[in-house]
Formats: sequence, structure tokens, C-alpha cells
Amino acid sequence: MTEQPRDDVRPGSAEIEAEEEYDPTASSLKGSVDPAVMQELLSIRSSIDNFDATLVFLLAERFKVTQRVGWLKAKHHLPPADPDREAAQIARLRRLAEEAQLDPAFAEKFLNFIISEVIRHHQAISEDHHARQNPDLSTDGPANGALHADEA
Repeated sequence: MTEQPRDDVRPGSAEIEAEEEYDPTASSLKGSVDPAVMQELLSIRSSIDNFDATLVFLLAERFKVTQRVGWLKAKHHLPPADPDREAAQIARLRRLAEEAQLDPAFAEKFLNFIISEVIRHHQAISEDHHARQNPDLSTDGPANGALHADEA
């Protein structure tokens, strides 16, 4: 059986309840600013909320794909990190940030954070894969919550 990452994760009831409890009008400024200004502020924040939601879903999709990379690397005994790829991606994202008039230093910090999380996931997948290949060497369960093919 080929090990595959799990890509059908759906929000649980806690996540759905948290979304239902979210108040897009929450503000410590209520009552202290002109109502028209407050309405404009809430309208702009509504757009920000939409962008934030989109970012979360895009990141989730990105991590689903990087999980597949992690499984492939583990299966073929490749290292979790690829410094040349990471450097190329950082340089690329810095250029894109400049074109988009986004601070390239921020884009680099953001990508470095994502890369560190991906590497952490790849290490966990690798440890889990190797433990499954050598069950006598490990008495622990899945490494850091890594997913198994039978859980997908």
C-alpha cells in the first residue's frame, strides 16, 4: 500500500462554532468615533476578513501539496530540506513582492516561516515512514501527528 497524505480534512465542529461566534463588528472604537467613520472602517475590515479567509484556505491547499512532497521524499530517503530550492524560492518571492509593492523583507520572513513549517512536517513524515519500515526500532506512535495511509 502506498502512503499518501490526507487531503480531505474538513473543519470540525469547534472550527465551525468559532466562525459562527465571530463578530465582524467587534471593535474597541465603538461609541468613540463618528458612526459614518465606523461604518467605513467596518466595510474596509470586511474586505480584510475576506482576504484573511482566502489566505487560510490557500495555505491549507499549499500544505496539502507539501505533504505529498514530504511523503515522496520519505519514500525515496531524500532529506526534508532542500536549501538550493529554498534560496531560489526566497529570491523569487522577493522579486514578486517588489513587483507587487510589498515589502520584500516581509515576504522573505513569511516564506521562511512557511519553509520552516514544511521542513518540520517533512521531518515528521520521514520519521514516521522510517518507523513504519522498521517497526522494531520504534515503539512510539506517529511522529508529531503525521498521517498514515490507513488514516487518509
